[in-house]
Amino acid sequence: MTDTTAQSLSTRSVHAGEHRDPQGAIHTPLYTHSTFAFESTADLLDVVEGRTPGNLYTRYGLNPTIRSVEAKLADLEGGEQALAFSSGMAAEAATFLAHTRTGEHIVCLGDVYGGTFELLGANLPQLGITTTFLRGDEVERLPEVLTDRTRIVFFETPSNPTLEVFDIWAIAEQARTVGALTVVDNTFATPVNQNPLSHGADLVVHSATKYLGGHSDLTAGALIGPGELLAPVGMWRKNLGQTIAPETASLLARSIRSLPVRVRAQNEAAAAVAAFLAAHPRVLRVNYPGLATGEQKRIVDAQMRAGGGMLSAVLDATADQTAAVVDRLRLFAIAPSLGGVESLVTQPITTTHHGVDPGERARRGIADGMIRLSVGLEDADDLIQDLAHALDTP
Repeated sequence: MTDTTAQSLSTRSVHAGEHRDPQGAIHTPLYTHSTFAFESTADLLDVVEGRTPGNLYTRYGLNPTIRSVEAKLADLEGGEQALAFSSGMAAEAATFLAHTRTGEHIVCLGDVYGGTFELLGANLPQLGITTTFLRGDEVERLPEVLTDRTRIVFFETPSNPTLEVFDIWAIAEQARTVGALTVVDNTFATPVNQNPLSHGADLVVHSATKYLGGHSDLTAGALIGPGELLAPVGMWRKNLGQTIAPETASLLARSIRSLPVRVRAQNEAAAAVAAFLAAHPRVLRVNYPGLATGEQKRIVDAQMRAGGGMLSAVLDATADQTAAVVDRLRLFAIAPSLGGVESLVTQPITTTHHGVDPGERARRGIADGMIRLSVGLEDADDLIQDLAHALDTP
């Protein structure tokens, strides 16, 4: 395995976690095997009992292709270890189940993916695990809602779909007062733009389907952090069958090798698109970290290296009028995901937050006129021309 100590992110994205097999493959090969053999019972027990790292059974994650991409993920986020999952929701679910019990409590700050909202608000209460939801403008209420039963403080930064940013250090300090873990979803920022562990987070989660995958051709998730916090999560992953498939792990490793190049280009294009929309008369508001002001700008400057490739805008339009604008777009595909090389557009009320109560959406600023853009690798001028045509056509 390559030693990437003190090397740049671009170099580490290519080389971290990789090893050559005896045939000379330049990257870790794809091992589709479900099980692996040993020279002796003693060798097997060394792996089973954790004395020696090795390969055993793919559902356990003990597969060389999976272990390789996990080492790469841990390196990029500056974590001790990583676990790769079949999806981002699988990573979140296993984390919540591993670190909370019946009668215990989670705090969720700000806007989150609709599936996460449903998991916390509908699924976990069936197990006696409750969640207090705070809007982003209610972060000052965190000390009053924390209790001795709070086990996790969870948030996205930037958040989906309002692109709000949160002070990871400040929130982690508050969580530690009651012994709660700080779990940060870093999907929108990616390790290129932000590393939550270096700002006080205990665990970092990703929907690797998005920027880490980057080509809209895989579904995966990741959790990164200290080994002692990942160990109980790994047991849930194993027994719920949530482990990433080797084929997907190989695709994910392929994608991560180009992550810095892709994300830096998307940062630049998204900043140009955001500036265009902010100046357009039909746009009421643009949500983008690169345009942040006041306290939000202070947080961005302190913990982010760039604004990212995601933004949302609220149009001066009804839901139907907004849909008409979306339908006129040609370079932005109408789709509910993000982070790929192609630009995507969605109305959160029709996709990511369709299942959220309309009153709750309004309370959170997710307006009927909101569109969310995932800026890809097309030329920024072409994307702006596409948006201008869609917005200006009567």
